[in-house]
Amino acid sequence: QFRRGPSSVESIATMGRGDKKDKKSKQMDVIIRECTINLNKRLHKTTFKTKAPKAIKEIKAFARKMMRTDDVRVDVQLNKFIWSKGVRNVPRRVRVRLHRKRNEDEEAADQFYTHVTYVKVDSFKELETKCVEDEA
Repeated sequence: QFRRGPSSVESIATMGRGDKKDKKSKQMDVIIRECTINLNKRLHKTTFKTKAPKAIKEIKAFARKMMRTDDVRVDVQLNKFIWSKGVRNVPRRVRVRLHRKRNEDEEAADQFYTHVTYVKVDSFKELETKCVEDEA
């Protein structure tokens, strides 16, 4: 006859709830991150003619998830790099800089937007996601 007291049920129910509140209460701020996106695994089993457009959509989805902004803007240089080998032969990996910026337009729906730019690298070996200090 196993019997559980009300105090143990309450403690189990409330375990780990403080962590979620702390994450949500964190104020969003301007930040710059440098990440490597593996397009190869995201475009696997994709029709040839939709590879480059889907790569752009996947980059936007990655930036949306990393920076928690709905408004994502892809730089012209990054777009040219994705399309450089044609619609079918998209580069396997791409190094990008994600810059969360404050929206200047007062009528905009979102307070922040993310600007995604291309970072040229010789090799992707030993690279990790890092926060970049302001280069202003």
